[in-house]
Amino acid sequence: MLGLAAGLPLQAWAQTAPRLEKITVAGWSKPITEVTPLLIDEDKGFYRAQGIALEYLPGAGGGDAIRNLLSGQADVAFTDPGSLFAALDKGEKLRAIYDIYPQNVFNVVSLRKSGILKPADLKGKKIGVYSLASGTRQALQVLLHLAGLSESDVTVVVTGVLNFAPLLQGQVDATAATDTGLLIGRRRGLGEVDVMEVSRYLNVSSDLFVVREDTYQRRKEVLRRFLRAYRDAAAWMIAEPAEAAQLAVRRAIDGSDVSLNLEVIRTRNASSVSALTRERGLGAMDVASLQKAADVFRQLTLVQQRIDMGRVVAADLLPER
Repeated sequence: MLGLAAGLPLQAWAQTAPRLEKITVAGWSKPITEVTPLLIDEDKGFYRAQGIALEYLPGAGGGDAIRNLLSGQADVAFTDPGSLFAALDKGEKLRAIYDIYPQNVFNVVSLRKSGILKPADLKGKKIGVYSLASGTRQALQVLLHLAGLSESDVTVVVTGVLNFAPLLQGQVDATAATDTGLLIGRRRGLGEVDVMEVSRYLNVSSDLFVVREDTYQRRKEVLRRFLRAYRDAAAWMIAEPAEAAQLAVRRAIDGSDVSLNLEVIRTRNASSVSALTRERGLGAMDVASLQKAADVFRQLTLVQQRIDMGRVVAADLLPER
């Protein structure tokens, strides 16, 4: 039987075909539109071009992504800084290798009629979060701290990812969400709401790629290729949002509405860039900003130990511009 490459026998072709190295990314969500750069390799081949066989492992919050990383089910975690800080505080050896979203995308949303306009107004209220292991919960904790409150002053209710139904049905008084979650909620008839953007109080990265220390030490070359592929995929989504919106119809579980896909993708593209990434390229990490966030989490008593982010951030794997 003749093979696929230059008339080679199939066995010989298989021997000469490049071997792909598997990288599993533990996500904070199911395969939704906003993580399109991780879903479209069958269409665009960014990862295969770098010798990577990419797999996406769904999760329910950044804490889930970290657990899947630590259990060995994944090589890379797509997680929020708060979940990273919590793991480091417990003594886990981890490295942050790429800033996915340098802008803070979290918020707390309430119906206009509730009169919840500032963090202090949350006292005594029921507040929804995506999950107890999500960045939405940690964003809520930051806002409460700024008002001199803690979680004991509110009732935290798990509502699920991108879910505003409990707010509309009166099961919660406000809900913590992301910018894309709010966008989708508004498209689905959320109505008039008031929004407290956490970036007004602490504008730190929303999500990072994180790896175990041993993976960082042993697999630097394959991690460099993974980051190069992701950077290329993210740059493509920024340059070609309409094409990305079309591909999300097939690849994302929430991608049936092309126009909504496009809005989500444009919103996520905006959170992928910052003054630092414009200077140094996508993925560049702001150590000072991450250190400030880690210090705030210690002030909140969400972590007990001082975390030195200069020892955690590993910028040597980032692709050149």
